[in-house]
Amino acid sequence: MANEKTRGRLTAGDWARAALTAIGDGGIAAVAVEPIAARLGATKGSFYWHFANRDALVEAALRLWEQQHTEAVIARVEEEPDPRARIRRLFLDVTTGGTEAVENRIEVALLAAAAHPLVAPAVGRVTERRIAYVADLYEELGVPPAPARRHALLAFTTWMGHTQLVHAAPGVLPTGEDASAYLDFVLDSLVDTGERS
Repeated sequence: MANEKTRGRLTAGDWARAALTAIGDGGIAAVAVEPIAARLGATKGSFYWHFANRDALVEAALRLWEQQHTEAVIARVEEEPDPRARIRRLFLDVTTGGTEAVENRIEVALLAAAAHPLVAPAVGRVTERRIAYVADLYEELGVPPAPARRHALLAFTTWMGHTQLVHAAPGVLPTGEDASAYLDFVLDSLVDTGERS
């Protein structure tokens, strides 16, 4: 691995990305300055140039998670003009995206640490943002606000359950053609706003 001098000065963003990777690999406890510095080919001095302490690094990683795994996903989904298609695209993006395994590990690790004083506010904020966004999509489909929120909660908990199964018991999930049929079933169920509104 290139050292700090050969790859250019590291930024706070480099450290935050490395910390987020560490969270995915080993949870919040894996955010430790020396191992991350070694992974980056950097010194502890580089760390202290950007961050006052480990908590500041954890907070930077959580902001990055919020940006990359929520705001950037929403921005991509918003490219689709139809709200029903946006719901489908959102679910497909977060369950079958190219970086699903890495993102799922980060999600699972952060949920496992949801009581941590630095993680709890971020998880709460991200969860509310995600549910509110999906509720807005249902409202665009003509669902009144209270039922739209219920639909959004169902969609969110469906995704959370899927994420947990991918991590804890992937053998339970269908594979191949069955996986495609199952995903179509889930998506059809999520965009059906009929009598249950």
